Amino acid sequence: MLNFTEALLLFLLLLTGCQERSPYTDRKLTLDAFANLKDEQYVLDSSLIRKNLEHIFRNDHDDCFALKQTRRYYREGGSLVWVHCSGLDSRADTLLAVLRKQLPEMGFNENVFISSQIEDDMNRLRSLSFDDSNPLNLVVARLDYHLTSAYLRYVAGQRFGFVNPYFVLNRYDARDRDTTGTVISYRHLFDIDMDHPDASYVKRALHRITSDSLGLYLRQVEPTGKFYHRLQQMLSSTSTSSERRKLLINMERCRWRDKLDTDKDKKYVVVNIPAFHLWAVDPDTMIDMRVACGAIKTKTPLLSSRITHMEVNPEWVIPMSIVSDEVAHHGGDSSYFARHGYYIADKKTGQRMSPKNVTPSMLASGKYRVAQHGGSGNSLGRIIFRFPNNFSVFLHDTSSPGAFQRDNRGVSHGCVRVQRPFDLAAFMLGRDADEWLLDKLRISMGMKPETDQGREYLEELDPSKPVPNLVRYLKVPSRVPIFITYYTIFQTPDGLLSYYPDVYGYDEAIGEVLKTYIQ
Repeated sequence: MLNFTEALLLFLLLLTGCQERSPYTDRKLTLDAFANLKDEQYVLDSSLIRKNLEHIFRNDHDDCFALKQTRRYYREGGSLVWVHCSGLDSRADTLLAVLRKQLPEMGFNENVFISSQIEDDMNRLRSLSFDDSNPLNLVVARLDYHLTSAYLRYVAGQRFGFVNPYFVLNRYDARDRDTTGTVISYRHLFDIDMDHPDASYVKRALHRITSDSLGLYLRQVEPTGKFYHRLQQMLSSTSTSSERRKLLINMERCRWRDKLDTDKDKKYVVVNIPAFHLWAVDPDTMIDMRVACGAIKTKTPLLSSRITHMEVNPEWVIPMSIVSDEVAHHGGDSSYFARHGYYIADKKTGQRMSPKNVTPSMLASGKYRVAQHGGSGNSLGRIIFRFPNNFSVFLHDTSSPGAFQRDNRGVSHGCVRVQRPFDLAAFMLGRDADEWLLDKLRISMGMKPETDQGREYLEELDPSKPVPNLVRYLKVPSRVPIFITYYTIFQTPDGLLSYYPDVYGYDEAIGEVLKTYIQ
């Protein structure tokens, strides 16, 4: 342990280490000033500090990532981060200043980050204001712990989000329940490959406190998108609680960083579900169109991928969930299958079966594939845009275009139906696409050709026979990124800002978690 004189010298170092940020650095301190103080008040005891740290983290039950990692750091014997032999690190002032400035601008409650307690303990340490309720070793332990927890909560939240959408949205829609009504499985609704904090990130973040400019790092973790800062500016002039909440929820979505390249100098497609709209953008072009998305019971999942190819006049292999719910009970009814253009095949042998010989129980067994012939009347329409994903969800044409006239276009089983499929296909192929290729695509999709070569081709066909499918498979150059998103406040690629209803209720789910932080 340190004796009184040694402890005093240490605290003189603490004070001088505060530099110009401390209001106490101009005080003239002498030994006489502390003549009436008890030595025990200024004895630093590492075992007491460690005991106090253990008491603090054992009684901290916050289950957010940052607090779990803070507890883990001190539980595993991590050394003090902010208080050391040369005093209270001035970076503590930097962190506190950022919290004081940024949290109100973010619409967050400072109490969640324990700002006032941190400031009080910094003042106690610098002014040597200890008492029986706040002894030196408790103040040191509490201050270091709170600074670390506030720091990790802030940097991890700003860099990765304060709400984990994997946890919230993938536990939102119950799929199966047991006999007591308890949920045993959920529908997977969020599958965007996001950056996530982990133990290695925490290690790097703690290292940044002492090895680099902390102020620079605190700026680097902030969301950089123009849309985020536009929402933040709107927040400062918003008075109604409902609009404020909507802004904060959509600001949170901006913190979720998609690993897929979103360089807006390149080609990409974005679907915003609450808008029921699609935008296809490259440096010189933007097309937009209405879309129809999943109904409430069959929501379109949020994902990002790359469109790899297009299929013209595709067959529709009906998902087993739809077979069970909508098709199986028609087993044995040949007219139903003929009317819809469906056929049945044995999955094991590939042999086609006569519908009249297939019973409802056979269809429900999962041993038979039900598919719809491609062409006019197919539920996928004349073209489908395929991209890798875990849901068998795609963009495609539709045989029921009337849905595009509705305001709420949540009508599908999960796929996204597009209003102008040929225009989207031409966008995928690019401005250098061969005109005859485009006309072959038009002819295959049942459209009129626009070139002399195309018109001459149609004139030579036998009108009594079906028009040939001139194009079946088209590779998408450069594998165009596709983003299926969910923003109830959305900025279009040309800068227009619009508000949309919370059609799936995701704002409510995110807001329930975010309310801990909201003022």
